[in-house]
Amino acid sequence: MTPKLPINIDDLLRRRTVESERIEYKEGWNPEVILHTLCAFANDFHNLGGGYVVIGVAEHNGQPLISATEPPVGLEPAQIDAIQKELLNLGHSAIAPNFHPLTATYEIQGKTILVLWAPGGETRPYKAKTSLSNKKSDWAYYLRKHTSTVKATGEDERELLSLAAKVPF
Repeated sequence: MTPKLPINIDDLLRRRTVESERIEYKEGWNPEVILHTLCAFANDFHNLGGGYVVIGVAEHNGQPLISATEPPVGLEPAQIDAIQKELLNLGHSAIAPNFHPLTATYEIQGKTILVLWAPGGETRPYKAKTSLSNKKSDWAYYLRKHTSTVKATGEDERELLSLAAKVPF
């Protein structure tokens, strides 16, 4: 399996080269939460280069639960294709302007994980549906604040909108 993301997976899992504000570990696929995180990474409020969502790795207090003797939770290989198809749909229907992260699968200690790389988007600001449970959902801008994805409000939203003319580098 040839990696197509610009990161060494061992470094990412051990947070050696990417700071925690740019990594989100998810034990399983939760499309609404992951959509909001991708939106926040695409907005790249602090021009950090976007971020990574690692699906199939549980976390505790922001640390991945993986060690030399403890493999990640992992995903069933059949889930990977379904997740990628749903990501494609969400990128068209639940985030505006359209946004699609790069994806790569990795085998870690016999378990399959999916890594999403959401670089800072060229057409920010991005907004996402606040809920995927109904067709008439509200939309909101999302940002990363420390290690959390939050809805932009007030001054942060105004500053994000002012970044629209600036392309992240």
